[in-house]
Amino acid sequence: MNGVRTTVALCLLFVALVVGAFVFSVTRDRTLSFDELQQQGSIMLPRPRALAGIELLTTDGEAFSESNLQGGWTFAFFGFTNCPDICPTTMSVMGQAYNALNEDERSGYRGLLVSVDPERDDAATLAKYAQAFSPSFQGVRGTIAATAAFATQVNVAFQKLPGVGEEPYQIDHSGNLVIINPKGHYHGFIKLPHTRDKLVNTFRTLQASF
Repeated sequence: MNGVRTTVALCLLFVALVVGAFVFSVTRDRTLSFDELQQQGSIMLPRPRALAGIELLTTDGEAFSESNLQGGWTFAFFGFTNCPDICPTTMSVMGQAYNALNEDERSGYRGLLVSVDPERDDAATLAKYAQAFSPSFQGVRGTIAATAAFATQVNVAFQKLPGVGEEPYQIDHSGNLVIINPKGHYHGFIKLPHTRDKLVNTFRTLQASF
């Protein structure tokens, strides 16, 4: 009788271990290889590039330079608050990714909106817009020259175009999400289309490998 009980107990323990291993494999943080990252459209530079000479302002009027980019993984998007489509869509995905992370992970994830339309994006408008997608997100702005100098370093392009209808002008800009590592270096970029899972997987892989 004791032998039967022991056998049953061992079987139940084995089943519990198998179920536990399965649950762990399903629920653990998803990380990818760098080849997998590239296949999904997250491109990492062979050698991250140091950034220098950034001269922007936060929405509180404080100076924002390359030193402000240190200490976490920054996902920066160059856009503007009057953008009709790609900007709100991308910012929304960035917010969804932030919400999908656990509390510890969120401390290392930063969302940054760099305005390419400082003429219309005053500090109050930019702050309200960026934080609508996550209270932790930050908006920065500066002169066109200062913004272009930063954009050039991270391979982002933008230009002012004639408006349509009652619009005085439009802004054409790149749709890539720029990745800046905790050293404040340009680390890579994420191509369109942006999705929550792509961004979460990219962040977790980079966090685990850095």
